[in-house]
Amino acid sequence: MAENTSTGGTFKKFIIALVVIVIVALAATGLFYYLRYYGPNVTDKREYLYIHTGATFQDVYDSVRKDGIVKDTTTFMWAAHHMNYVNRVKPGRYKLTPGMSNRRLLNKLISGTQDPVSISFHNLRLKTQFAAFMGKQIEPDSAAIIHLLDSTQFIQQYGFNTDNVYVMFMPNTYQVYWNISAEKFFKKMNAAYEKFWTPERKQKAAAINLTPIQVSILASIVDAEALHDAEMPRIAGLYLNRINKGMKLEADPTVIFATGDFTIKRVLNKYLTNPSPYNTYVHTGLPPGPIMMPSVNAVNAVLNHETHNYLYMCAKEDFSGNHNFATNMADHLANARRFQQALNERNIKR
Repeated sequence: MAENTSTGGTFKKFIIALVVIVIVALAATGLFYYLRYYGPNVTDKREYLYIHTGATFQDVYDSVRKDGIVKDTTTFMWAAHHMNYVNRVKPGRYKLTPGMSNRRLLNKLISGTQDPVSISFHNLRLKTQFAAFMGKQIEPDSAAIIHLLDSTQFIQQYGFNTDNVYVMFMPNTYQVYWNISAEKFFKKMNAAYEKFWTPERKQKAAAINLTPIQVSILASIVDAEALHDAEMPRIAGLYLNRINKGMKLEADPTVIFATGDFTIKRVLNKYLTNPSPYNTYVHTGLPPGPIMMPSVNAVNAVLNHETHNYLYMCAKEDFSGNHNFATNMADHLANARRFQQALNERNIKR
């Protein structure tokens, strides 16, 4: 009888031990899966993970490993294979949160839930500067942007040419996905341009016998002349007066643009004969394109210009950034002499 009791007790102990082993094994397995799926793994070394168009999983893994995006690359690799991410790579810019689990990160990558880029641009003078700026904001590089800006065939679809296409880019803040193609970026900018040119603005442009493109070209000159926005409507009215009288605009910023030397502070007579079509001392009417990216304020200043009889302007001798305006040449020359004297006193020779 005692032997049977001993045997029964041993069996019970065996069962209990087996149950404990199974529980421990299940717990270990659960912990194993938890750490690989749900445990924190993303570091704080990078704010975003960038995945280029055409990238493979190996490319993504190399970036993750090289940039120290996760603490444990082995568990990231394991989770990526088990969630079949290796066959579902999507390009984009993905915001990283320190402590993210492999599962949360991979779900974001698999769904393509990227975070948009907020882009603001204002007062960029040249197309090359704009292209360089954009090349740092989105995936297409500056060469891709310049290629389209200089492609007659591409930009014709939007009603522009290679000289005036720059007016299509209205200064503002835009939300785009980082991996947007250069072509889609242009399409988005054109949509914003068309939205800006409301029927009311188009009517105002027609009232001064200018197309929207011509308004923006004139606005670029107004923008370059005006240090203070408050003067823009008056300057715009002056240039419109000259256009209506068939006079050359004779705008100094166009001369500087024609030379390509933007360090010039004093426009000398030797610059005035530059044959460039952008030199409004040589050519009557507007130049073929903008001399800088015109601001919205400058465009609106042309459309809502001040009505007056001024035909001449000269920077004030106090270097305040304001101008002296004149209706006749005699007054203008007097204003110019005072400014030239002020330049001489400050030894500004060019």
